[in-house]
This record gives sequence, structure tokens and C-alpha cells, in this order.
Amino acid sequence: MEEDDIYTKDGTVDYKGNPANKKTTGTWRACPYIIGNEGCERLAYYGMSTNLVLYFKHQLNQHSATASKNNQNWGGTCYITPLIGAFLADSYLGRYWTIACFSIIYIIGMTLLAMSASVDGMKPFCYSKDNCNPTHRQSTITFLALYLIALGTGGIKPCVSSYGADQFDDTDEREKIHKSSFFNWFYFSINIGALIAASVLVWVQTNVSWGWGFGIPAIAMAIAVGFFFAGTRLYRNQIPGGSPLTRLCQVLVASIRKYNVAVPADKSLLYEKADAESNIKGSRKIDHTNDLSFFDKAAVETQTDQLKGINPWRLCTVTQVEELKAIIRLLPIWASGIIFAAVYSQMSSLFTLQGERMDTRVAHSNFHIPPASLSIFDTLSVIFWVPIYDRIIVPTTRKFTGQKNGLTQLQRMGIGLFISIFAMVAAAILEQERLKIVKKHNYYDVKEMPLTIFWQVPQYFLIGCAEVFTFIGQLEFFYEQAPDAMRSFCSALSLTTVAAGSYLSSLLVTIVTSITAKDGKLGWIPDNLNHGHIDYFFWLLAGLSVANFGVFIGIAKWYTYKTAVGTVPLNQKEAK
Repeated sequence: MEEDDIYTKDGTVDYKGNPANKKTTGTWRACPYIIGNEGCERLAYYGMSTNLVLYFKHQLNQHSATASKNNQNWGGTCYITPLIGAFLADSYLGRYWTIACFSIIYIIGMTLLAMSASVDGMKPFCYSKDNCNPTHRQSTITFLALYLIALGTGGIKPCVSSYGADQFDDTDEREKIHKSSFFNWFYFSINIGALIAASVLVWVQTNVSWGWGFGIPAIAMAIAVGFFFAGTRLYRNQIPGGSPLTRLCQVLVASIRKYNVAVPADKSLLYEKADAESNIKGSRKIDHTNDLSFFDKAAVETQTDQLKGINPWRLCTVTQVEELKAIIRLLPIWASGIIFAAVYSQMSSLFTLQGERMDTRVAHSNFHIPPASLSIFDTLSVIFWVPIYDRIIVPTTRKFTGQKNGLTQLQRMGIGLFISIFAMVAAAILEQERLKIVKKHNYYDVKEMPLTIFWQVPQYFLIGCAEVFTFIGQLEFFYEQAPDAMRSFCSALSLTTVAAGSYLSSLLVTIVTSITAKDGKLGWIPDNLNHGHIDYFFWLLAGLSVANFGVFIGIAKWYTYKTAVGTVPLNQKEAK
């Protein structure tokens, strides 16, 4: 290896601030710590969230619709707060210190939640197992803990996947080819954590106590933090590039101020630094693209700019303009993920409530499986499909497409959107059949009817399969298409589709309930689902998914991929 090839060329530095040495940092030597951290953190998160809708309903004494909405709203917040963590990571702290700081908030929230379910005076008073009467103060403590967790996970979530991808040098083809596999195995680790959560921890919450059911996730989060810090010496770190929002605003302002300035036909005349590197810390230059040409006005150097000197609110580089264009191009792709996220969110809400009205016995034994534990089949589906995709589908499709990853990221996402339609169809058909049995045998007031809960397996399995295509494809797509200095922000942007999907689901529940529960009617989603029609709600989501898939195909054909050029050379002095 030549002297120049010892160090990375994508701007990363080691924990001391020196240019990252390829022989001693990054790649798969660092990733096990990041993947281990993610697996334990997701065990903690899913361990307390998978069964949360039933905690709201039975321990906090909330109606089904209220419990579902509160669950969706909290889940949505968990995927909005990543914007905070992403901003701090890209602008000031860097990904390492953002993860470290928000992990502390996370542990505080997890500890408080465990206390709210176990300490006398803080936990709700229960007349029986599922008949509780919480005070306003007790409910407030629970929600305070939950929203501290939402803030903590928000600070971590957009940084961890990007931080793992940072361990592979984009300018080194030998390292870059492993990055796609990293995203697959990163998501695999998420589902190992979710598997333990949906099986062991949900059982503990249902059969032992909520105190232990929330306490074990708190311990898992502490282990996750230990994993993360253990790899400190091996990590490669991107230097924060300053506020991305400021740079985006500068392009907007400069474009508007020059609205009447003509863009030259020769785009090489647009303003850009003459050096090989970008003027944005930790970022390579980005090639000019011809679409969204209005914003090119911000890079037109006028006589005023030459006389008065460079003002970033009047004159921006081509790379800065292309950063804004890249974000704008991502927005339609982002929007297309919202319906999918609404479908995904049903696993922690209506799927669980549906399962609660079915026979939860395993093979007619006396062992009952908690309804929330059926999400284990979503997890098993992901665990099954990730290696199939990575080891079989990619090499096979590569022969036909010529793509190094087999499918483009947008093709991968589209396949997942298509599969998700069938998940909602399966859920709707199952509910129709369940209601037929209710009507035929007059089971309206029977809590568990003689239809095994394992008929829910297909809908969970299909969502898991769709995740492998859509969610992992989305993770990789938003990282790859993000400007170098905005990768945490774009990872957070991809996560906000989950938030928007949760809020959309909550909004749909509110609208459906207000329309269908008029004049004393029970509506589609009553407390006793035997009197309702959540099959109509599932058909509604299936229809929206079909429309969304059609729109996505058009968006994918329109999309223009970002092309980064050059390297980010760093000497030791600059790195520090």
C-alpha cells in the first residue's frame, strides 16, 4: 500500500482528530461494536414499545381508540426527534458525541419508565391484572418517561446507521462495495433485538410484571452504551460541516435575490472553489445537475459580487446549490414512504388489538401467547429475508441488471411497497373471516373466540418481507444520495417517514371514528372489536398503498442521482 493510500480520502478522522488510518480504523473491525450497540438498543426500544398499546389500555385504563392514538403519537414522536439529533451531529457535535450525549437521556427515560411501573405510589393501583385506576400524576410520570425516551432515541437513531456507513471510505472501491452489506446486517441486528423483545420481554410483561418488563429493557440500553464506547479507538469520524440549515437558507436567499439574473449556458462559469476540495468541512464537491435550474442563480457571480467581495448570502458554490437540489429531490421519495410507514405501524396497534380477540393458545395447550408477541413473525421474516437478499437475490439479479448491488435502491424500495399491499389485504381478509364467525356463533361478547391467533402470521410475515426491501433500501438510498456533510440530517429525514406514517394512521383513526361512530353507532374501531369493522380500515390502507405504489413508480423514473467528485484531503493540522 502506497503512503497516500494509508489514510482515508473521504475526510474521516480517528478519535484523536488525526486522519483515519485504513489499517487500524473503520471497516468491519469497527462495525461489530456499532451493530452490537444497535441490536441492544433496539431490544430496549422494542422491549418497552411492542406491548405499549396494551399497557395504555389496561394499566392506564384507556379506550381502544385512545390507546391506539397515544401509541401512534408517541411512536411518531420517536421518529420526529431524529431531526434534533441529526442537526447537532452534522452541525456541531459530530455523530460520536451526539450518540454519547443522547444515550444518557435515553437511559434516564428508560429508568423512569421502569420505576413508574414498579415503585409503589408511582405505578397505577390495580383491582385485578387488567383493571387499573391510575391517578393523573401516575399517568403524567409514565408519559414523561416515554417522551424522554423519544428524545433519547431520536438523538441516536439518525446517527448510528450513518456512523456505521462512515466506517467505509466512499473513495475506495474495495471498501465501498461492503457498505451495502453493512446496511443489510445492521437491519438484521435490529431484528435480533426485536425478536428477543417480542418473545421474551412481551411474555415477561404479560406473565411476570410490567416492572420487570420495563426494567430489562433499561438494562439492555446500558449494555448498548457499553458496546458503543468499547469501539471508540477503532471508529472513523466525520468532521461536522457547520449548520446545514444555514447553507440551505443561503442558497434560497441568494437565488431569490438574483431572480432576474440569467444563468449562463456554460455551467462551468458558475461559482465553485478552484481547489480540489469543497469549502464545506468533511464534504466532497458535487457535480452540477441541470434540473431545478432556478437555484443555479445563487452560483452566478455578478459584477456586484466581484466588487463587494464574496457574501455567502449572495453567492454560493455549485456544491452548496447541489446540496439543496439533493434535498429537494429526496422529498418526493420521502413522501412515498409515509403510506408504507402507516401500514408498518399497524403491527403495534390494530394488529395487536385484533389478536387480542382471537384464540391465543399455542396448539390447544394452556400456554397463551401474548398478542403483541405475534410481531416475532415480522422479525423472523426479516431475519429470513436479509441473508436471502444479500447472498442470493443480489448475486442473481446482478447477472441480469449489471448493477453491483443487483437492484438499484429505488427498485428495491418499490418492490417493498408492492409487497406491503398484500399485507393489508391479508389482514382485511382475516378480519372479515373472524367477524363472520362472530356473527354465525353470536360471539359478540366473547373476548377470545375459537380462531387461532396464528392466522395473523401471513400479515406479519409479509410486512417483514416488505421491510427488507423498503426500509433497508431507504436507509441506504438516503445515505448515498445525501450530501457528505448532511448525512445525519438525511438519515433523520428518512426516519421521519415512520413518524409521518404513525401520525397519518392516528389521523385516519380519528377521522374514521368521527365519521363512523355518529348517532350512537359503535363505528369501525370500538372497544369491543367484535362489534366493529377494522377490516374496512385495513382495506382503506390497502387502497392507499396501491395508489402510493403507482405514484412511486412515476417519481422513481424522474429521479436524478447525485454524483460526488474528488476527495476530501486532510492534513493533521486541519483535522484537529
